[in-house]
Amino acid sequence: MTPDPSVLFWTAAHREALAGLTYAVMRRKGFMVLTGEAGTGKTTLLRKLLDSSPVAMRTSFVYNPTLTPSEFLELALADFDIPVSINKAQRLLRLEQFLLATRREGKVAVLIIDEAHKLSPDLLEEVRLLTNFETAKEKLLQIVLAGQPELNGILNRDDLWQLKQRVAVRLQIQPLSRPDVHQYLRFRWMKAGGSEPLPFRETAVELIASWSRGIPRIINGICDNALVSAYGSNRNEVAPEDVLEVVRDLDLRAAGSVQPARKTASPPSRPMAVAIPAEPIPLAANGRSIPVTPAAHIHEQMPLERYGEREPEISLLSRWAGKFGFRMRKAEMTK
Repeated sequence: MTPDPSVLFWTAAHREALAGLTYAVMRRKGFMVLTGEAGTGKTTLLRKLLDSSPVAMRTSFVYNPTLTPSEFLELALADFDIPVSINKAQRLLRLEQFLLATRREGKVAVLIIDEAHKLSPDLLEEVRLLTNFETAKEKLLQIVLAGQPELNGILNRDDLWQLKQRVAVRLQIQPLSRPDVHQYLRFRWMKAGGSEPLPFRETAVELIASWSRGIPRIINGICDNALVSAYGSNRNEVAPEDVLEVVRDLDLRAAGSVQPARKTASPPSRPMAVAIPAEPIPLAANGRSIPVTPAAHIHEQMPLERYGEREPEISLLSRWAGKFGFRMRKAEMTK
């Protein structure tokens, strides 16, 4: 669930985005925008950029967008290892000296701002002013704004037109297609040390594709829990019922589906589950479908945003690993 470049699944969109970012950084274009739904791999792709760039880089990575302009500048400088002074003019002077020194060394200074769709207008203006560091031929500071698709709408605002016109490269990562989801599962399973065949029934894979909407982070969450569910049921493959149980627990919504209604019978002190719609969920282009029935009981659920922060329990993983046909490597168990 963490942004590990070694397990990045390369779609055409990911390759295009990495190539575009690499080109813009190498040519010192100055300002780049990368957008994609939450969980599509933006942060992982940015880490891959830092790891694989053909040019030496000095980087500052700002993860927290809810800062004041002063705090933002202080954090950016600190991550560049620039001594931070109290006076803003001194901060900007030291940044300029750092950028010129970096250029003389033949390196590129890159400032990456994640979750950029949450930046305030004042902070976006601060970012724009940082693009003023330049020579007659190139920008001294390369800035990457990475965020969810609403970032594009924010940059289209009339009061931000000066910022928008400085965008040299705009790239987007799309969710996985249904065929990509199957390949993604195989890729991640083999990366974890598994072997063919995959421990997922084809009908289960179709449900995973539908309920995840092609978002890799959600796919990971569904599969992790579904494997544990299958293990608990003493089966060596994930069945549709395992996926649907996880869907209820994580309170997910399938692409194009109506938002399930919440049950109200459970005590207020416990999280409430969602009843899955009784309508069939389409599984493939040929019209095959599986009827989905409402949950017979309430499952305690974990909000999806919290699931992304949870580390798997290694002892449990190691137990079901053998059941599904592979032995976990020591390095995998200690991550």
